[in-house]
Amino acid sequence: MARKILIIDDEDDIREVAALSLESVAGWDVIKASSGAQGLARAAEHQPDAILLDVMMPGMDGPSTFREIRKNPSTAQIPVLLLTAKVQGTDQRHFADLGVQAILFKPFDPLTLSKQISSALGWKD
Repeated sequence: MARKILIIDDEDDIREVAALSLESVAGWDVIKASSGAQGLARAAEHQPDAILLDVMMPGMDGPSTFREIRKNPSTAQIPVLLLTAKVQGTDQRHFADLGVQAILFKPFDPLTLSKQISSALGWKD
């Protein structure tokens, strides 16, 4: 059975490249959301196996979206990986302290993105 991944990112190009990568390289099913609010609704509706969440978004940013995901009993157990261009150590520690499964960095390699996610989550496909 194919994994189901929700990508929450306000940048169309990032969403599309990540989706194409995960669909074509790993054969996963991808659900996309362009905002934190839309992502929360899609997470509850589709119950993905994992969420790839952008940090910097207008309105509800990634950390705020992550906290809302954890508050909802229907989505609280879904593993979340942050996707960020911020590479400073203080930012990384702050993100890690949130309790996310992993932090992945932009730009990512589309050919290895699914392997990075699988490795971070301990998935054996």
